[in-house]
Amino acid sequence: AEHVFAVEPHDASRLLAMQRIAQLGLQNVSVLKGSAEYIPLRDQSVDICHARFAYFFAPECLPGLRELERVIRPGGTAFIIENDLAEGTFAEWLRQSPYYKQATVSEVAQFWREQGFRDQSIPSEWRFERREDLEKVVRLEFGDALAEKLLAIHEGLRVSYHYRLYSRSY
Repeated sequence: AEHVFAVEPHDASRLLAMQRIAQLGLQNVSVLKGSAEYIPLRDQSVDICHARFAYFFAPECLPGLRELERVIRPGGTAFIIENDLAEGTFAEWLRQSPYYKQATVSEVAQFWREQGFRDQSIPSEWRFERREDLEKVVRLEFGDALAEKLLAIHEGLRVSYHYRLYSRSY
């Protein structure tokens, strides 16, 4: 890439990214304060956008998708990676969490199609060597109360965790 712009709303994460870029000696990377709803770049100035976990809770993410329309050049493409809400153990857990505010899985899929995105499921899994590590991660993701409920019925050291890749050319 001629230049890469990383957009991050979280101050501590943005500073860590800046430190890593400096350590690697990268000259063509900038880290900017922004969000899905506010990308501090000019209109039609982006060829490719890669976003990971930035467009949660369709259809509430619509302002962020409109911002993509603004910054991506004609012929450019957006790639968005989100949790797959339809497949995998993590999806089952996520649907039980208070963070899951969406309508049905099919309504979410319909929303993305209406916005012009193609999608595909990407199977993945968490693998742990120790049960204690798995439990720490599940508590971090879901909080103690729900984690206890989820862990009580989950055996083993693996969790199927699928991603959903949405893509659209403009």
